[in-house]
Amino acid sequence: MEVPKPVLAIVGRPNVGKSTIFNRLVGERIAIVEDKPGVTRDRIYSSSEWLNREFHVIDTGGIEINDEPLMVQMRYQAELAIEEADVICFVVNGREGVTGADEEVAQLLFRSKKPIVLGVNKMDDPSLHDRLYEFYSLGIGDPIPISGSHGIGLGDLLDKVVEHFPVDEGEEYDDDTIRISLIGRPNVGKSSLVNAILGEERVIVSDIPGTTRDAIDTPFTRDGQDYVVIDTAGMRKKGKVYETTEKYSVLRALKAIERSDVVLMVINGEEGLIEQDKKIAGYAHEAGRAVILVVNKWDVVEKDDKTMQKYEEKLREELLYLTYAPILFLSAKTKRRLHHLLPLVQEVSENHNLRVPTHVLNDVIVDAVTMTPTPTDHGGKRLRINYATQVSVAPPTFVLFVNDPELLHFSYRRYLENNIRKTFNFKGTPIRILARKKNE
Repeated sequence: MEVPKPVLAIVGRPNVGKSTIFNRLVGERIAIVEDKPGVTRDRIYSSSEWLNREFHVIDTGGIEINDEPLMVQMRYQAELAIEEADVICFVVNGREGVTGADEEVAQLLFRSKKPIVLGVNKMDDPSLHDRLYEFYSLGIGDPIPISGSHGIGLGDLLDKVVEHFPVDEGEEYDDDTIRISLIGRPNVGKSSLVNAILGEERVIVSDIPGTTRDAIDTPFTRDGQDYVVIDTAGMRKKGKVYETTEKYSVLRALKAIERSDVVLMVINGEEGLIEQDKKIAGYAHEAGRAVILVVNKWDVVEKDDKTMQKYEEKLREELLYLTYAPILFLSAKTKRRLHHLLPLVQEVSENHNLRVPTHVLNDVIVDAVTMTPTPTDHGGKRLRINYATQVSVAPPTFVLFVNDPELLHFSYRRYLENNIRKTFNFKGTPIRILARKKNE
């Protein structure tokens, strides 16, 4: 079980180059969930890696709160970073020197007690380096000269950032324990569902969105199986930033998703799916977790004999990348159909950890290639698959040894995935198919 990735927040007053640095750090990682349609992209949050440490990056410059004075907006940004980050990168403009706004932000960050790394941006001209000394007055430590637009000095900056990341801690639960997280936007009934699963009032329940304060781990045992519910009902935390900026509610869920085996994507049956739901579900898929789509509040939906089928068709249409995720309609309030949930959690968890025999896998690939030959490039060179093997679980990941990985097009990869799914029970779990050159 992997541990949650640490979080780096990039903070600073406007026009110091925060977004340029963010884009440099995350590179091509901004577009999430491969090239699959139906996923909302989000340029505010992404992931990066340095010295073999993967981490999340938040670009607080993306916060836009209309009709608010500049300093109020900056305060919100700093508060968000303080709340979410393990390390804060404070960016200033080296060409302009220290400003009053820089000093205000520095004071806010000091109170956080979080590690702060000071990046002095726009220092691509070495003759400007004498200006670095001025930034010692902020009291944050050694200023690091960088240029976001040219990529200069970012390695030194990241070296310092990684030093401050928390040490990886071992997972606190046994491997046999199934870790469940509940994600979804506010007021879809996550807390009510947790209470219904546990059979007792363990979480504050209210009709006011965002009433759950913190994520709460609750271990329990049912029919001999150990579970832990990681409740992310506090995804939209109380505070101006979360109340005003819907797109940030996904940040509340990220660490819980990474700590879980099975993600329950909770949807309000009355309201249906909205863009934010797609974004949140996309992160669970990208993280490679088993996913169940739970349509809650089904007791209050007006129904006929076709309602469930039509609802399911619409969900499938809007969540094209989650075709593998089972859909369960239930009511946390009345507990109707709730008894199906934990058996389904157990099933998708087993599928998430399923290993398939190598000889059977290769038979499936050979049959698939016989039915639909592999693609060729414009020059007539054909993809040749020599051998296939499963290299890991959670999610199940397969490597195809081929003559040229570039020839494995997205559509043929999807075709092979569909054939593997027809043979093995991978309901509820994404599977990954990687291509490697034969001699690698």
